[in-house]
Amino acid sequence: LKMAISGLALQSWVILLLIFSLHLANGDISYSFPEEMKRGSVIGNIAKDLGLETSRLSSRKARIDTDGSDKRYCDINLRNGDLTVAERIDREGLCGDKASCVLKQELMLESPLELHRISLHVQDINDNSPQFNKESIHIDISENTVKGARFPIEEAHDADIGKYSVQTYNLQRNENFILGVGTNSVELVLNKELDRENLKEINLLLTALDGGSPQKSGTVVIHITVLDANDNVPVFSQAVYKASLPENSPLGTVVLTVSATDADEGLNGDITYDFGHISEDIKSMFTIDHKTGDIKVTTTVDFETMSSFELRVTAKDGLGLTSYAKVIVDVSDINDNAPVIYLKSLSNPIPENVSPGTEVGIINVQDRDSETNKQVRCSIQQNVPFKLVPSIKNYYSLVTTGQLDRELVSDYNITITATDEGSPPLSSSKTVQLSVADINDNPPVFEEQSYSAYVTENNKPGSTLCSVTARDPDWRQNGTVIYSLLAGEVNGAPVSSYLSVNGDTGVIHAVRSFDYEQFRSFKVHVMARDNGSPPLSSNVTVSVFISDVNDNSPQILYPAPEGNSFMTELVPKAAHGGSLVSKVIAVDADSGQNAWLSYHIVKSTDPGLFTIGLHSGEIRTQRDISESDSMKQNLIVSVKDNGQPSLSATCSMYLLISDNLAEVPELKDISYDEKNSKLTSYLIIALVSVSTFFLTFIIIILGVRFCRRRKPRLLFDGAVAIPSAYLPPNYADVDGTGTLRSAYNYDAYLTTGSRTSDFKFVTSYNDNTLPADQTLRKSPSDFADVFGDSDGSPEVGTHFISLNLLWLILKV
Repeated sequence: LKMAISGLALQSWVILLLIFSLHLANGDISYSFPEEMKRGSVIGNIAKDLGLETSRLSSRKARIDTDGSDKRYCDINLRNGDLTVAERIDREGLCGDKASCVLKQELMLESPLELHRISLHVQDINDNSPQFNKESIHIDISENTVKGARFPIEEAHDADIGKYSVQTYNLQRNENFILGVGTNSVELVLNKELDRENLKEINLLLTALDGGSPQKSGTVVIHITVLDANDNVPVFSQAVYKASLPENSPLGTVVLTVSATDADEGLNGDITYDFGHISEDIKSMFTIDHKTGDIKVTTTVDFETMSSFELRVTAKDGLGLTSYAKVIVDVSDINDNAPVIYLKSLSNPIPENVSPGTEVGIINVQDRDSETNKQVRCSIQQNVPFKLVPSIKNYYSLVTTGQLDRELVSDYNITITATDEGSPPLSSSKTVQLSVADINDNPPVFEEQSYSAYVTENNKPGSTLCSVTARDPDWRQNGTVIYSLLAGEVNGAPVSSYLSVNGDTGVIHAVRSFDYEQFRSFKVHVMARDNGSPPLSSNVTVSVFISDVNDNSPQILYPAPEGNSFMTELVPKAAHGGSLVSKVIAVDADSGQNAWLSYHIVKSTDPGLFTIGLHSGEIRTQRDISESDSMKQNLIVSVKDNGQPSLSATCSMYLLISDNLAEVPELKDISYDEKNSKLTSYLIIALVSVSTFFLTFIIIILGVRFCRRRKPRLLFDGAVAIPSAYLPPNYADVDGTGTLRSAYNYDAYLTTGSRTSDFKFVTSYNDNTLPADQTLRKSPSDFADVFGDSDGSPEVGTHFISLNLLWLILKV
């Protein structure tokens, strides 16, 4: 009944320990629970006990952590915050016969970083029976042993502690011995003197009982041999021996030497040493010399595995009397463990725009040594934008110290070095690889500030003009460059109707054929855009220059092409050599050397009479006109440009050597092409009209000359020898290349050498090619030089009569 009551009380005590947990300050919490609980059994609700939000356990990566290579004996249920058993917990295997068995675990949470220390107090249960070291104990007792003599017997060993350890011993009933309890052993007490002649051997059953409910027991047979007198047992010099053994000591090192003495002589005083009851693990690590009592190390001793040992040694004399002693060996630590670096958390890759001071990783540094050998310093020796910031206990936060730029450094190999404070110090290193993630922080940059493209006119549509290239140091889509034309107009048309750009390569193509005479250059803007989000872009100007090709033949403005008008120049008979007779005026729509015109007489009635200026087109007499020269002179003039190949045009020039119209033969004889019989009638009517006009014109000239004598002035402020209709558009600004400029005029004046001269002669502002950068003007003195004095001799070489007015009248 008493045992049943005791068992119920034990169960109640265990349940109370499970329900009520001891909370420690500063994040520490303690739980007590019995050993040998099944895996998954609930120890307690740690989330509730620590005031944590159960819903955030998963997002904060809650986990149970341990020191070094220690086993993890508990887990946390992230759904409800329960702390459960993860591994079988055997208190005897973990803590031996220590009174308190505490397992250290750690609860770690992130965002923010928290660390809670958990103390697991493992309570003993009655799961081990008492055991004796041997199945039988042999004791030799001299028959002369007096009543009350005590004979130590090695006590039974129970791996459990406290009340579950050995509590009582029961000795089989007999007449000679009762049971007594000594300091380190159970003792047989001689209650009745022995008589070897009556009883030589005695077998007694000794039972050891623990305090569990139900009780567990172990037995041993005590075999007693009655001997003749040996009345002294060996005596150890110390009841408890203590020694210090440095870890990693060489094999065979003597830990200490035990010593015992026996007052008997001979065989009764011959002492033999041996180990008492110790575990097989400890027995395999030490050996004892049976004669000398030297205890030596047979295997390597590691302080981090076990810091102390407790040994039991026996001293037995030759007749079997035995005494016992305890040997405590403390293992001293040496600095034989380098720090170990654990990477607990790492954000990888890191965006390059993270601000300085951002936490990117959590480092844990552990050293299994003790005291100063366990103190660790952690650092980064490289010149990298990262540093270690000490956090909780032996945790460090890896944080950024500066702005990252993936385009400069895309990957970092950070070497973390941990050094302890032992003597000599030990260190270890760990390399952490971090990648920098790209963001779109760089716009495309063109290789040149502007581009120029040159293309000849009449190009084929689709031909390549040039290529633009932009670089973007960003990665993947952030660095992928796409080219496009910015919207705009060229000569009123969309730029897309002239050019196109390859979006991938930046090659610019012509969409159409260009005409230099239409426009000579234009500018477009090309945009380079990356594929980031949001995209970045930059622009560049592309200037397209169109070069001329010789695709336009010279166009003769004067004289007009045959079939459109009939024009004949009168040449005075008194004209001297070098006199200006007429001028061929031509233009070329091309430019440069393609518009450099040259004039050539390819055929003439009298080849030696007239010559033409190679670049001016002015027709002059080569010699004085003689009576033998034909009145009708026909010149065929060829105008060529300087292109490759050269293009040309021809015209016919009709000249009449005569001083007045009365000498002019019938016009039908002059015109080679006029076949109409009505022309004669028209000419008669025209001659009558011209005669009337001449009379009026002479009167006007006489009046003008009279006024000029009184006040000299120009007869005309300007001249209009060539009507503006003769000048086609876009034939200006050829920079003196031979093409007529829009400001180039020819003035018509009356002749002064003959009062009967009709009305027109042609002269140029300049006998040479007109300069490109000048607009010509005549001063009154220039006109005075041309007209000359009315009393002077006539200069017929420079004054010619034209039938233009006559032809105009005829057309009307």
